[in-house]
Amino acid sequence: MNDFNNKTHLYGRFWVITALFGFIMIPVAISAYLNAFPSATVVLKGLAPIALLFYPTAVIEVITYTPLLGSGATYVSFITGNITNLKLPCVLSSLDSAKVRANSDEGEILSTIAACTSSIVTTLIVAAGVLIFSPILPYITGEDSPLAPAFSQVVPALFGALGMSYFAKNFKLSVVPIAAICLVLMFKGDLSVGILIPVGIVVSMLSAHIMFKKGFIK
Repeated sequence: MNDFNNKTHLYGRFWVITALFGFIMIPVAISAYLNAFPSATVVLKGLAPIALLFYPTAVIEVITYTPLLGSGATYVSFITGNITNLKLPCVLSSLDSAKVRANSDEGEILSTIAACTSSIVTTLIVAAGVLIFSPILPYITGEDSPLAPAFSQVVPALFGALGMSYFAKNFKLSVVPIAAICLVLMFKGDLSVGILIPVGIVVSMLSAHIMFKKGFIK
């Protein structure tokens, strides 16, 4: 596993840096081709409101998701994206099906395979969807479509089904964090997932520790 982990970090860092370089070079290449480089003032003015929200969220997501995904799956997930919607549910489902822990050697390998498989399948499905459904997609996803409400509930349905299995197996542990999240949303209903997940994790850990000390769980 030492050789596996060393190569995971080596290739993972290489592709993260390569992807970051590619993302940055796309707008640079467009600006160079059009000979239209925006001033620093314009860039900072447009970046500031976005950075204030997404930069802290990005740091929080790395800290939050890495223990759940493992090293290999973390590199793959943060390069290919859709962590909350696809990668994390796939990894958690595979670990749960195999009855292994995320921080074990088996869990590290399995989570990497799950994240890679999710990325490949997602790419193939998106490509097929673009080719096959692009002519009719506006009609079934438009606001006036009878199927529009279903498309807006895909992510809640996915996480509801995935979360319910964990809630049923750990009912006592789930009550406090669910109540805390609901209470937060009552006062601030537009909080992003990147903030709600860390809040739920902290509350879960504290409540589980207290219940264990009090003898409510073993």
